[in-house]
Amino acid sequence: MLDIKFLRENPDLVKENIKKKFEDKKLPMVDEVIAYDKRNREILQEEQALQAEVNKASKQIGALMKQGKKDEAMAVKNSIAENKGKIQALSAEQKNVEEEIRKRMLVIPQMIDPSVPIGPDDSCNQEIQKFGDPVVPDFPIPYHTDIMESFDGIDLDAAGRVAGNGFYYLLGDIARLHSAVLAYARDFMIDRGFTYVIPPYMIHGNVVQGVMSFDEMDAMMYKIEGEDLYLIGTSEHSMIGRFIDQIIPEEQLPLTLTSYSPCFRKEKGAHGIEERGVYRIHQFEKQEMIVVCRPEESKMWYDKLWKNTVDLFRSMDIPVRTLECCSGDLADLKVKSCDVEAWSPRQKKYFEVGSCSNLGDAQARRLKIRVKGADGKKYLAHTLNNTVVAPPRMLIAFLENNLQADGTVKVPKVLQPYMGGKEVLVPKHRK
Repeated sequence: MLDIKFLRENPDLVKENIKKKFEDKKLPMVDEVIAYDKRNREILQEEQALQAEVNKASKQIGALMKQGKKDEAMAVKNSIAENKGKIQALSAEQKNVEEEIRKRMLVIPQMIDPSVPIGPDDSCNQEIQKFGDPVVPDFPIPYHTDIMESFDGIDLDAAGRVAGNGFYYLLGDIARLHSAVLAYARDFMIDRGFTYVIPPYMIHGNVVQGVMSFDEMDAMMYKIEGEDLYLIGTSEHSMIGRFIDQIIPEEQLPLTLTSYSPCFRKEKGAHGIEERGVYRIHQFEKQEMIVVCRPEESKMWYDKLWKNTVDLFRSMDIPVRTLECCSGDLADLKVKSCDVEAWSPRQKKYFEVGSCSNLGDAQARRLKIRVKGADGKKYLAHTLNNTVVAPPRMLIAFLENNLQADGTVKVPKVLQPYMGGKEVLVPKHRK
C-alpha cells in the first residue's frame, strides 16, 4: 500500500505506474483517493473549528450563570449541543471517507522498481542467468507420476476418493525423498545464518489483508467457515504477520528467517497438461526464507535470496535459471520479483520451482511494522520472501534430472545422509 502523502503529491507517477502494470481500470481510483483525501482534511478542519467554538462557549456558561443570565446561558448550551451534533455527524462522515480511501489504497499497486521490464504478462519475463547445463538423455523420460508409480510412491486415486482432485498420497522412497529434500533445505538455510521457524498454519483476516492483494486472496486462500481464520498459502503469510503492530529496534535488523509449513491453495484457474499429477495442487509443503530489513538493504537481500535457491538446486545437480518478472506479472504489493525455474529433461524446457520477491514497505505499511532507529525516529521496514524449496513440485525436477536409463534414481551426496545413506533408489517395477 502506498503512502497517501506520496500519492497526493505524485498522482501522475502513480498513474504511470498503474499503466506500466497494465491495470488501467484502476486509474480513476487515483483521482478518487485525492478527492476523498481532500474531503477528509476539510472534515478535520471543520471538526477542529467546531470543537474550538464548543470549548470557548463552555467557558462562557459559568460566567453567564453567575451574572444571572440564565436565558443566555441556555442559548449557549443549545449552541454547544448543536455543534456537538455537527461534530458527531462529521466524525461519521470521516469514518466513511477513510474507509473509501483505504478500500482504494489497498488495490492501487505498489511502485515498481525502475529495473523491472515492462510487459503485460509472464510471456514478457526476461531470463537473467542460467546455472548448469540442461541435458536431454538418450532415453525417454516418463511423466513424473509414472516415475513415482514405478516406486509405488504415489496414490492419486485414493487421494481423489478421500479429498478430491489436487491431493495425493506419497509413499515409501518417494515420501522419504520428499521429507529428505525439506530437511536438507532447512539445514542448508540454517548453515547460511537463517533462524529456523515453524509458524502458525492459520491466520486472521487482517493479516491476510496485510500480506497480499485481494486478487491473490480470492485466488488462493481457504477460509475456515464461521471463524476469522484462513489456511496459509505459504508460510510468508504468518511469518510477516508475526510482526503486526510491532516496533523493531534497528539493531535487531536484519531478521533472517527460514520457515517450514504445509501450504493450502485453491489454485483457481489452474489448467493445462503440465498441471496434472503433483505440479499444481491444493496442498503441499515448503521451506521459505523471509527477511525484514532496513529499506537501504532490501535490494542487496533480494539478490542474496534468489541466489540461495539457485545454490540449493545446483548442490543437487539440477540445472536452473532465473527469470526477471515483468511489470504485468507482478502482484500489486511487489516492487520486484524473479522466478527460479528448474530444467525438465522430459519437457525440454524450464518450469517454475520458486519465486523471490521484494515487497518494499507495502506489507509493513499495511501491518504497521515499524523500526526504531538509533535516533529514536520510527520508519517502515522492508520485507522480502523467497522459496527455498517446495516439494512435491520440486520432486518433478529432481526425479527427471536424476533418472537413469534402467529406471533407478541417483541420490546426490548432499541428500544421502537424509536418505539413510542410500546412493540409488531402485524401482519396484517398470512402468
